[in-house]
Amino acid sequence: MSATAEVRALPRSSFTQISTRFDREFGVYWAFMQGKPRACFTWEVLAELRRYLDDIVESHSPSPHAVDREQVVRYGVLASKSRGIFNLGGDLAFFRTCIDNRDRQALVNYGAACVANLYPWHRNCDLAMTSIALVQGDALGGGFEAALSATTLIAEDSARMGFPEILFNLFPGMGAFSFLSRKVGRRVADELITSGTIYSARQLYDIGVVDVITPDGTGEQAVSGFIRRHAKSSNGRRGYERARNEVDPVTREELMNVVDVWADTALKLHERDLRMMERLVRAQHRSAEPVHHVDSGKVVPIAVK
Repeated sequence: MSATAEVRALPRSSFTQISTRFDREFGVYWAFMQGKPRACFTWEVLAELRRYLDDIVESHSPSPHAVDREQVVRYGVLASKSRGIFNLGGDLAFFRTCIDNRDRQALVNYGAACVANLYPWHRNCDLAMTSIALVQGDALGGGFEAALSATTLIAEDSARMGFPEILFNLFPGMGAFSFLSRKVGRRVADELITSGTIYSARQLYDIGVVDVITPDGTGEQAVSGFIRRHAKSSNGRRGYERARNEVDPVTREELMNVVDVWADTALKLHERDLRMMERLVRAQHRSAEPVHHVDSGKVVPIAVK
């Protein structure tokens, strides 16, 4: 490398809604969501996650300067710093405002911002990189969609995932059906989306939604173990990951078409539906409080009080 070469250490962006870490040995770029004031996908969180993806792409891009090969991202990991919460989903307070104002375009714009993150993440940014989601806690609605969009979903035992949208007469519109139907089939996707039920990590592992399950407190070690195994045959694995996306692709057009349907559906919500949404908004503001319970090993619907 030339003595005048510019070498910049990751992260290349500054963040306030996420924190990042770069592990050089295997080129692992971690993003830990720490959304403030709510553990959901606000505009600020979406913008910072987009810049995180830009960092990944930039690490693979040729530049006028010599590239530090030790800074190339080979694995991206999305996780959370919020105790007991991965992410509680879309910004319901923003949705309520848009619905009250009959602002369809704002809803579509929000959906487009989500797709701008989920689509490239699902496709590993079309690079020699593998996306991983580490779920430690609750992943609801859009949080579950974000986890599903990764190539590999790793979850701790106590993690819970589900789609509460049907409880206020809506549906998850940023990729839930697209990602689930490719992974586990339409019938299972229908049940997960329309039941309003929260599922344990073990249940989702048993039906093929979760790829790796690990005891509580060992999530990062499980990610490291997966990466070490993956790296031993990364050329073949990445070729297979790319082929899988080509055989049954999720397209950006498909995702945006669903966003359009979601926005139209949101504008048809009645006052009763909006009151239920308000209760879930309050749950998002009480991010430290549980929004589900499991009794005697049975999956039960979200309890909204």
